[in-house]
This record gives sequence, C-alpha cells and structure tokens, in this order.
Amino acid sequence: MSLTAQINGDIKQAMLAKEKEKLAALRAIKAALLLEATKEGNNGEITEAAELSILQKLYKQRTDAAKIYVEQGREDLANEESFQATVIKAYLPEQMSEEEITKVVKEVIASVGASSPSDMGKVMGPTMGRLKGKADGNIISKIVKQELS
Repeated sequence: MSLTAQINGDIKQAMLAKEKEKLAALRAIKAALLLEATKEGNNGEITEAAELSILQKLYKQRTDAAKIYVEQGREDLANEESFQATVIKAYLPEQMSEEEITKVVKEVIASVGASSPSDMGKVMGPTMGRLKGKADGNIISKIVKQELS
C-alpha cells in the first residue's frame, strides 16, 4: 500500500474516532504529499524517497517548533507540536542506533582513506548517501567528527 493510500485510510479512521489532533497531523502529511505530487514537472506520482524526505522534513519542523515553544514557555503549543511529531514519526522507518551508525562510518572512512578532521567532507557525502532516512544527520556528523579526531 502506498503512503498516500495509507494516510487517506488513517484520516478516515481519525475522523470516525473524532481525534482532532491526529487528524491535523495526518492532513499536514497529506497536504505536503499533494504539493509534491502536483509540483511542476511531476506526473502525479511520488517516489518512495521523496515521500521519506517529506516525512523527515515535517518531523523535523514539528520537533524544532516544539523546542522553540518550550523555550518561550508555551507548553500548550509545544505539546501539540510534539504530538504531531509523534504521529508523523509512526510513518518513518526505524532509526539506526549509534553503534550501527558508527560501524557504517568506520567502513566509509576505511574505503575513502580519511585520516584527519579535514577529510570530513569526503566521509559525510558517502555516509549520508548510505544512511539516508535511517539516521539523523546531526548524529552522523557527530560520530564522523569523533572518528576522525
């Protein structure tokens, strides 16, 4: 089942269950997917990679917004953003652990022959390509720095 079909089904369930907060998050996902599908040059189809990218972007937006609301003392808005992030995260693939990321980073370092922190760019490109959607870029960057220093 495609992500769009799954989201549409979940929207119907949320409407029947009268889950307003979940419905808002699902509608945000649907809107982002529709925008991508109808963007100029697209034929109405979205690749799985594009869907994943959209979900990751939405998740990051929600978590960043929640952090900002907490800093500003707006717990009510922070809770809403956190809940939406939780709903969006359910559609993302399982994230890799730091040990698994470290293993991949070590493999990439060995394959490109990196040895110093100045080689970080050589390592980050291939690593991000291999781990796209499976790990957060900030965590990957931190581990690459650790391994190269």
